[in-house]
Amino acid sequence: MPDRKQKKQGDKNPLKQFMQYIGRFQAWINLSIILSLVAAILNLIGPNALSKVTDLITEGLTGEMNTFWIVRICILLVLLYSLGWAVNYAEGFIMATVAQRITKSMRSDISKKINRLPLRYFDSHNTGDTLSLVTNDVDTVGQMLNQSLSTIVLNISLLIGAAIMMFWTNWKMAFLGILAALLGFGISLLIISRSQKYFSQQQAELGALNGHIEETYSGLLVIKAYNDQRHVRSEFKKKNDILYKSNWKSQFFSGIMQPLMMFIGNLAYVVVCVTGAVLAIRGEITFGVIVAFMLYIRNFTNPLQNLAQAFSSLQSMTAACERIFTFLDEEEMEDESAKTTVIKHVKGDVQFEHVSFGYNENREIIHDFSADIKVGQKIAIVGPTGAGKTTMVNLLMRFYEVNKGKITIDGISTKDMKRETVHDIFGMVLQDTWLFEGTVRENLVYNRKNVTDAELDQVCNAVGLSDLIHQLPDGYDTVLTDDAAISAGQKQLFTIARAMIADSPLMILDEATSSVDTRTELQVQKAMDMLTEGRTSFVIAHRLSTIRNADCILVMKDGDIIESGTHDELMKKGGFYADLYNSQFDAA
Repeated sequence: MPDRKQKKQGDKNPLKQFMQYIGRFQAWINLSIILSLVAAILNLIGPNALSKVTDLITEGLTGEMNTFWIVRICILLVLLYSLGWAVNYAEGFIMATVAQRITKSMRSDISKKINRLPLRYFDSHNTGDTLSLVTNDVDTVGQMLNQSLSTIVLNISLLIGAAIMMFWTNWKMAFLGILAALLGFGISLLIISRSQKYFSQQQAELGALNGHIEETYSGLLVIKAYNDQRHVRSEFKKKNDILYKSNWKSQFFSGIMQPLMMFIGNLAYVVVCVTGAVLAIRGEITFGVIVAFMLYIRNFTNPLQNLAQAFSSLQSMTAACERIFTFLDEEEMEDESAKTTVIKHVKGDVQFEHVSFGYNENREIIHDFSADIKVGQKIAIVGPTGAGKTTMVNLLMRFYEVNKGKITIDGISTKDMKRETVHDIFGMVLQDTWLFEGTVRENLVYNRKNVTDAELDQVCNAVGLSDLIHQLPDGYDTVLTDDAAISAGQKQLFTIARAMIADSPLMILDEATSSVDTRTELQVQKAMDMLTEGRTSFVIAHRLSTIRNADCILVMKDGDIIESGTHDELMKKGGFYADLYNSQFDAA
């Protein structure tokens, strides 16, 4: 995976991809560019008018003051600079709007991409690093768009326009002033070319640090329980130091631009003043030309400073775009829009036909798995850790695709159906409970419509949640937050109730009683018996006492079914299952 990722980054130019991406906003961006050009022209007309006013005033000191033209030109200057402000405001408003729409679109595309990625992607990538794409990297792109894109257009226009006006006014002063300014700009370009790698490293290390923080806070209880705070702090310090160094280097190179360009700008002012003074003494130019040149050289050196800063921001954006578009180019699950196969009335016959699977090509963990499950049967899957029990459920739900063989439901291969169609067939209760911040009702009726309070009462009574809900201040309308004192076992009951309300024709229970005590387990077991009654169900359990009433027990070891039968049949056989079962009670 890393090799393929690096190849992608090398083959595609992030800025080229970005320009293609913002193509849908091209009309607004073009309008912004036109307004920037208009603003630049208005700024360049001003110095010439100011030169004329200066000359008129200078002439008036030794003769008659032409107040009529002085007033008219001053009014023109006020109108020009007012119009320039209005154009700049409109351009800034447009770019701010476009920037927010582009970043909104990016976040939406990343969110959609997450839903289209196979689970194997998340097995090999840090969650915090992926979250950093949606926050830090997209924000970096938005800031650059808002602050730098219009700056680049405006300042390039000012730069070219000021150069033309200076040469048109006096080529000697223009040549010396521009030569001094370009000297500094050349140095800044050299620095920019050397510093790009630090901006890329900065974005990558920021994602790594976010991933470490997310991992640490999600496992904070375990860290404290094992007194591993010192090691965690050490790891954080190590990653933080690496981020500090890459940040320091990138910001050092970015920060050195402004003082460097200020120095060059001041040098250009000095050159213009000295040259202008000499030419004025010789009578080659008027005093007004020197005033105009002071403004023109400002319109030439300031854009160089702004462009140097904008190019630094552009480096950060390039690094962010590289990460974003690498993510958006990741291989997706196959398009299933053409698949129309559905099972109108699901019975529940399930067949595994010579299924083989491995999470990677080098290691196969399910070998030639076959099983024939009939309608309404309760199938228990047991075996030691790593035997492939949960993997079988993942394949059944099409979270992963089988390498060989096929899985059928009522004779129809799951590959012929959309994943959403397969998911609708199954209800799931997992070992890892998940409740979101919302009301009790919303958590129970998750993605279901028109569920009445009477149905909720019936389900909650069955699983033993009624007492808890009656104790909550607003009953079913109580909002579940981190402050709600709900135990792990109660959360497990919520997930079981959610599956009962979903009323799916097939059921998967993966260690569904792992978080409840022995007494609660009896009540939950009764609820699960109700849940699985008349449904084909798959139960993964380590507590073998909970699956004694299963219609068939599949015993897995190293990816193969080594035994199958009822509890009594397997116990009489005295094989691997009997050893597992007896070992649990011997340990007790």
